[in-house]
Amino acid sequence: MKATGIVRELDDLGRIVIPKELRRIYGIDTGTPIEIFTDNDKIILRKYSQVCAACNHPEVVKEIGHIGLCQKCVGQVKQ
Repeated sequence: MKATGIVRELDDLGRIVIPKELRRIYGIDTGTPIEIFTDNDKIILRKYSQVCAACNHPEVVKEIGHIGLCQKCVGQVKQ
């Protein structure tokens, strides 16, 4: 993890602003989905990218309920 030296205050609604420069560097635009994780005393934000729930392949072609599957895993489910 790399320190940025940036400190932001939470507003009354619990929001923080991600600095424009960081949004530019990481390709985060208005409407970009962000995942929220916790790790002990840390809150971790990451750009959301859907992966296959079975094998973690980055290209999801079919959603069953809220579960995304890649082409290979869809084929295995059909068998």
